[in-house]
Amino acid sequence: MNLDVALKDWHAVCMAIERGRQVVMLRKGGIHETEGRFEIEHRAFLLFPTWLHQKVDWVKPADREGVAARETEPEKIELRGMARVTDIIRVRSRQQVDAIDDAHIYLPPLIDMRFNYRPENPLYLLVVRGYALASPITIDNTPIYAGCKSWVPLEAPADVAIAAPALSDADFEARRQDLLSRMG
Repeated sequence: MNLDVALKDWHAVCMAIERGRQVVMLRKGGIHETEGRFEIEHRAFLLFPTWLHQKVDWVKPADREGVAARETEPEKIELRGMARVTDIIRVRSRQQVDAIDDAHIYLPPLIDMRFNYRPENPLYLLVVRGYALASPITIDNTPIYAGCKSWVPLEAPADVAIAAPALSDADFEARRQDLLSRMG
């Protein structure tokens, strides 16, 4: 299987998904509604780590290993993982995110920022199954990848056929069901 698109998120989030620490992503950007129905552009994608807007102090202390803030993005990007969306949940209240506090690396300021940024747009929680690529893919960080956009097309497709799941089928399904239950 080949993928030719990546979803940008903080380096810390990408690592948490690749390692199985986290199976959720909070999104507003890159998501749109068509005919009153929520859509996501891609259900499977590579994880594209970013550093420029990453705030280390918005990540739980236990999840900060290897997390750093940078003034600029690196010249080379190493793609180490991919994800598949299994569920999309519209978040209607802060209490829903608080109910799954143990399931993510986010501290309250980040959650508040996500709710307060463009408040007219809904916040979505994506339940994702993470995978580690067999071999990292290093790409030049060209201008096509720059800017505050969620989705980036890759210049060349990546073979992800032998990516290893971060969690076993049983572990992922148990976490997924627990999240769905707690999110209501």
